[in-house]
Amino acid sequence: MSSSAPIVPVRPAPVAPPPRPPLARDRECLVAGVSTGLSRHLGAPLWAVRALFVALTLCGGAGILLYAWCWVFMPWQPGESAPTRRAPVAWLLLVPASIGTLLVSIRWAAGDSWGADAPVSSSTLALAGAVVFATAASLWATLIDRTDTARGPRHTAVIRIVAVALLVLVFLIVLGRPFGGTAFALMLPLAGLMAVASSTFIHRWRELAGERVRRIREEQRSEMAAHLHDSVLQTLALIQNRAGASSEAARLARAQERELRAWLYDGDAPADSDLPTDLRDYAGGLELDYPVRIDVVSAGLSAERASGELAAAAREAMLNAARHAGGEISVYIEGNGTGVDVFIRDRGRGFVLAAVPSDRLGVRESIIGRMRRAGGTGTVRSDENGTEVHLHIDTAGDDRG
Repeated sequence: MSSSAPIVPVRPAPVAPPPRPPLARDRECLVAGVSTGLSRHLGAPLWAVRALFVALTLCGGAGILLYAWCWVFMPWQPGESAPTRRAPVAWLLLVPASIGTLLVSIRWAAGDSWGADAPVSSSTLALAGAVVFATAASLWATLIDRTDTARGPRHTAVIRIVAVALLVLVFLIVLGRPFGGTAFALMLPLAGLMAVASSTFIHRWRELAGERVRRIREEQRSEMAAHLHDSVLQTLALIQNRAGASSEAARLARAQERELRAWLYDGDAPADSDLPTDLRDYAGGLELDYPVRIDVVSAGLSAERASGELAAAAREAMLNAARHAGGEISVYIEGNGTGVDVFIRDRGRGFVLAAVPSDRLGVRESIIGRMRRAGGTGTVRSDENGTEVHLHIDTAGDDRG
């Protein structure tokens, strides 16, 4: 009689829950991005998070304190762009400030006193509300909206002018009725005006602090550049001279030297760089792929951008020279007020353009044809001593922004 072991069901391995998204605020938000960040982190609906803040606010103002705490300690999501807000918070704050100023004016016309017998009268509440909201609008515009890409300094100036006008109007109204409690009523708009004036100094202090940090970084970069120039860059240049222009070690050393110089001296290049910068970067890439040494020299001022047809034709000519000629290649860029010329020379064995098969369109279409379609010219001169490609395009009267 045989016995078999009981069959034990195999349980699948437990699946680990996905990690929670980081607790961070969106850079494109309604006001501060707190509710959106909490909603994404907790996996809860956005309306539920906002309703929770409103409910806590009704419980002794706890929602306002929690929102402010999250605003201070929650970081922004990683990114380079400045935060932008969809809600016009400063203008929304000016609405109750204007209403409060209107109520103060009406009570002044009715002959009401400012809290002589009732410190919390409707006149006092209207006065305090107008001052608080006008001051908050100016502070928001100065400290927050000024760096918002959707608004900027002009928006800030308009908000500050309107807020100061409301505060001055409230102050003059109170000053014109010397009743009991006037000292307290006068202090409110004066305190608001002082807060608005102090916010300007805070903004200036931020600018000065940022300028100081940038200056310290530039000094450190200059010291680092001097040290690297005296050590690493000279070593890389020595390797190139000893190894030969077309050797693997020389090409790697030259590429590293070009990359290090660009990091030290060029800084942050724009997305659409100028023509010399683009061709130097392209030459560095070719030196890694082909046994060549490419020197790019620029003279004069050139408004030609790296995204233009001239740059594309020049890159194609440099690629052809690196692929078919090798060795040393020189690129000379000359710009003036009327046009830009680019010369690409190599020392290869040369070729006859008419003998190139018709299905090879690199020179005919990518260089000569491209320049002709762009309104320029492209010529190729080749013999047993090498090849020279001359590209020219007129820039007189061309608005390149």
